Amino acid sequence: MKWMVLVMAWVVSMPLWATDLKTGLADIHQRWANIQYQLPENEREKAFEGLANDVEAFVVRYPDRAEPLIWQGIVLSTYAGAKGGLGALGLVKDARKSLEAALAIDEGALDGSAYTSLGSLYYQVPGWPLGFGDDDKARGYLQKALSINPDGLDANYFFGDFLLEQGERERAKTYLKKVLQAPGRPGRDVADAGRRAEAKRLLEGL
Repeated sequence: MKWMVLVMAWVVSMPLWATDLKTGLADIHQRWANIQYQLPENEREKAFEGLANDVEAFVVRYPDRAEPLIWQGIVLSTYAGAKGGLGALGLVKDARKSLEAALAIDEGALDGSAYTSLGSLYYQVPGWPLGFGDDDKARGYLQKALSINPDGLDANYFFGDFLLEQGERERAKTYLKKVLQAPGRPGRDVADAGRRAEAKRLLEGL
Protein backbone atom coordinates (compact mmCIF):
# COMPACT_ATOMS: atom_id res chain seq x y z
CA MET A 1 0.00 0.00 0.00
CA LYS A 2 2.84 2.37 0.84
CA TRP A 3 4.28 2.18 -2.67
CA MET A 4 0.84 2.86 -4.15
CA VAL A 5 0.51 6.00 -2.03
CA LEU A 6 3.92 7.18 -3.23
CA VAL A 7 3.05 6.54 -6.86
CA MET A 8 -0.26 8.38 -6.51
CA ALA A 9 1.48 11.34 -4.88
CA TRP A 10 3.96 11.46 -7.77
CA VAL A 11 1.20 11.32 -10.38
CA VAL A 12 -0.78 14.06 -8.65
CA SER A 13 2.32 16.27 -8.51
CA MET A 14 3.05 15.94 -12.25
CA PRO A 15 0.53 18.55 -13.51
CA LEU A 16 1.88 21.11 -11.03
CA TRP A 17 5.43 20.44 -12.24
CA ALA A 18 4.34 20.77 -15.86
CA THR A 19 2.43 23.97 -15.11
CA ASP A 20 5.46 25.45 -13.38
CA LEU A 21 7.61 24.80 -16.44
CA LYS A 22 4.96 26.12 -18.83
CA THR A 23 4.37 29.23 -16.75
CA GLY A 24 8.08 29.89 -16.45
CA LEU A 25 8.59 29.60 -20.20
CA ALA A 26 5.65 31.91 -20.86
CA ASP A 27 7.10 34.49 -18.49
CA ILE A 28 10.50 34.32 -20.17
CA HIS A 29 9.25 34.74 -23.71
CA GLN A 30 6.92 37.56 -22.68
CA ARG A 31 9.74 39.43 -20.93
CA TRP A 32 12.04 38.81 -23.89
CA ALA A 33 9.47 40.22 -26.34
CA ASN A 34 8.84 43.28 -24.18
CA ILE A 35 12.57 44.03 -23.99
CA GLN A 36 13.24 43.35 -27.67
CA TYR A 37 10.29 45.20 -29.14
CA GLN A 38 9.00 47.67 -26.57
CA LEU A 39 11.98 49.02 -24.65
CA PRO A 40 14.12 51.88 -25.99
CA GLU A 41 17.33 50.59 -27.55
CA ASN A 42 19.53 52.16 -24.88
CA GLU A 43 17.72 50.25 -22.12
CA ARG A 44 17.84 46.78 -23.65
CA GLU A 45 21.33 45.69 -22.63
CA LYS A 46 20.66 46.07 -18.89
CA ALA A 47 17.24 44.45 -19.20
CA PHE A 48 18.62 41.47 -21.11
CA GLU A 49 21.35 41.07 -18.51
CA GLY A 50 18.72 40.70 -15.80
CA LEU A 51 16.67 38.28 -17.88
CA ALA A 52 19.78 36.20 -18.65
CA ASN A 53 20.44 35.81 -14.93
CA ASP A 54 16.87 34.65 -14.31
CA VAL A 55 16.98 32.20 -17.22
CA GLU A 56 20.21 30.70 -15.88
CA ALA A 57 18.41 29.84 -12.64
CA PHE A 58 15.50 28.42 -14.64
CA VAL A 59 17.86 26.13 -16.59
CA VAL A 60 19.32 24.84 -13.32
CA ARG A 61 15.81 24.05 -12.10
CA TYR A 62 15.01 21.95 -15.18
CA PRO A 63 18.35 20.41 -16.22
CA ASP A 64 16.79 17.63 -18.32
CA ARG A 65 14.52 19.83 -20.41
CA ALA A 66 15.47 21.38 -23.74
CA GLU A 67 13.06 24.32 -23.62
CA PRO A 68 14.83 26.37 -20.90
CA LEU A 69 18.15 25.84 -22.70
CA ILE A 70 16.65 27.08 -25.97
CA TRP A 71 15.42 30.22 -24.28
CA GLN A 72 18.78 30.68 -22.62
CA GLY A 73 20.36 30.61 -26.07
CA ILE A 74 17.82 33.10 -27.42
CA VAL A 75 18.23 35.48 -24.49
CA LEU A 76 22.03 35.34 -24.54
CA SER A 77 22.20 35.93 -28.30
CA THR A 78 19.88 38.95 -28.18
CA TYR A 79 21.73 40.22 -25.10
CA ALA A 80 24.91 39.98 -27.20
CA GLY A 81 23.23 41.97 -29.97
CA ALA A 82 22.27 44.70 -27.51
CA LYS A 83 25.74 44.74 -25.97
CA GLY A 84 27.72 44.76 -29.23
CA GLY A 85 31.48 44.88 -29.68
CA LEU A 86 34.03 42.29 -28.58
CA GLY A 87 32.25 41.90 -25.25
CA ALA A 88 29.40 40.18 -27.07
CA LEU A 89 31.54 37.30 -28.37
CA GLY A 90 31.58 35.47 -25.06
CA LEU A 91 27.80 35.73 -24.87
CA VAL A 92 27.23 34.26 -28.34
CA LYS A 93 29.58 31.38 -27.54
CA ASP A 94 27.58 30.67 -24.40
CA ALA A 95 24.39 30.91 -26.45
CA ARG A 96 25.73 28.31 -28.89
CA LYS A 97 26.56 25.94 -26.01
CA SER A 98 23.04 26.24 -24.62
CA LEU A 99 21.43 25.58 -28.00
CA GLU A 100 23.67 22.61 -28.71
CA ALA A 101 22.84 21.21 -25.27
CA ALA A 102 19.13 21.61 -26.09
CA LEU A 103 19.55 19.68 -29.34
CA ALA A 104 21.25 16.86 -27.47
CA ILE A 105 18.12 16.54 -25.30
CA ASP A 106 15.32 17.08 -27.83
CA GLU A 107 15.85 18.25 -31.42
CA GLY A 108 12.17 19.00 -31.94
CA ALA A 109 11.57 21.04 -28.78
CA LEU A 110 9.68 24.29 -29.36
CA ASP A 111 9.16 23.33 -33.03
CA GLY A 112 12.88 23.07 -33.75
CA SER A 113 13.71 26.51 -32.35
CA ALA A 114 17.23 25.43 -31.38
CA TYR A 115 18.02 24.92 -35.08
CA THR A 116 16.55 28.32 -35.95
CA SER A 117 18.57 30.10 -33.29
CA LEU A 118 21.80 28.27 -34.09
CA GLY A 119 21.38 29.08 -37.76
CA SER A 120 20.85 32.75 -36.99
CA LEU A 121 24.00 32.78 -34.84
CA TYR A 122 26.15 31.19 -37.51
CA TYR A 123 25.37 33.81 -40.16
CA GLN A 124 25.36 36.84 -37.86
CA VAL A 125 28.50 36.11 -35.81
CA PRO A 126 31.85 37.05 -37.39
CA GLY A 127 33.92 34.22 -38.81
CA TRP A 128 37.37 33.09 -37.78
CA PRO A 129 39.56 34.40 -36.13
CA LEU A 130 37.10 36.57 -34.15
CA GLY A 131 34.12 34.24 -34.00
CA PHE A 132 32.62 30.99 -35.24
CA GLY A 133 30.45 32.35 -38.06
CA ASP A 134 29.91 29.92 -40.93
CA ASP A 135 27.37 30.50 -43.72
CA ASP A 136 27.28 26.83 -44.75
CA LYS A 137 26.40 25.76 -41.21
CA ALA A 138 23.87 28.56 -40.99
CA ARG A 139 22.10 27.36 -44.13
CA GLY A 140 22.04 23.78 -42.89
CA TYR A 141 20.60 24.65 -39.49
CA LEU A 142 17.99 27.01 -40.92
CA GLN A 143 16.85 24.46 -43.50
CA LYS A 144 16.57 21.85 -40.75
CA ALA A 145 14.41 24.26 -38.74
CA LEU A 146 12.12 24.74 -41.73
CA SER A 147 11.84 20.98 -42.25
CA ILE A 148 10.51 20.72 -38.68
CA ASN A 149 8.33 23.84 -38.78
CA PRO A 150 7.77 24.92 -42.41
CA ASP A 151 5.18 27.57 -41.50
CA GLY A 152 7.05 28.92 -38.49
CA LEU A 153 7.32 32.66 -38.14
CA ASP A 154 10.91 32.71 -36.89
CA ALA A 155 12.14 29.89 -39.11
CA ASN A 156 10.93 31.70 -42.23
CA TYR A 157 12.13 35.10 -41.06
CA PHE A 158 15.69 34.05 -40.33
CA PHE A 159 16.03 31.99 -43.50
CA GLY A 160 14.71 34.92 -45.51
CA ASP A 161 17.12 37.30 -43.80
CA PHE A 162 19.98 34.86 -44.38
CA LEU A 163 19.15 34.54 -48.08
CA LEU A 164 19.05 38.31 -48.37
CA GLU A 165 22.55 38.54 -46.91
CA GLN A 166 23.65 35.90 -49.41
CA GLY A 167 22.35 38.01 -52.29
CA GLU A 168 19.46 35.61 -53.05
CA ARG A 169 16.87 38.36 -53.15
CA GLU A 170 14.05 36.57 -54.98
CA ARG A 171 14.23 33.50 -52.76
CA ALA A 172 14.39 35.75 -49.71
CA LYS A 173 11.08 37.39 -50.72
CA THR A 174 9.33 34.01 -50.68
CA TYR A 175 10.28 33.29 -47.08
CA LEU A 176 9.77 36.82 -45.81
CA LYS A 177 6.27 36.90 -47.30
CA LYS A 178 5.51 33.67 -45.44
CA VAL A 179 6.31 35.49 -42.19
CA LEU A 180 3.45 37.89 -42.87
CA GLN A 181 1.11 34.97 -43.56
CA ALA A 182 2.26 32.65 -40.76
CA PRO A 183 -0.26 31.78 -38.04
CA GLY A 184 0.10 33.64 -34.77
CA ARG A 185 1.43 31.89 -31.68
CA PRO A 186 -0.79 31.79 -28.57
CA GLY A 187 0.39 34.24 -25.94
CA ARG A 188 3.08 35.69 -28.18
CA ASP A 189 1.31 38.67 -29.71
CA VAL A 190 4.13 41.14 -29.01
CA ALA A 191 6.82 38.88 -30.46
CA ASP A 192 4.71 38.02 -33.51
CA ALA A 193 3.93 41.66 -34.26
CA GLY A 194 7.59 42.59 -33.86
CA ARG A 195 8.83 39.81 -36.13
CA ARG A 196 6.26 40.63 -38.81
CA ALA A 197 7.29 44.28 -38.67
CA GLU A 198 10.93 43.27 -39.20
CA ALA A 199 9.98 41.11 -42.18
CA LYS A 200 7.91 43.94 -43.65
CA ARG A 201 10.84 46.36 -43.38
CA LEU A 202 13.12 43.92 -45.19
CA LEU A 203 10.55 43.40 -47.95
CA GLU A 204 10.07 47.14 -48.37
CA GLY A 205 13.81 47.47 -48.92
CA LEU A 206 13.83 44.96 -51.77
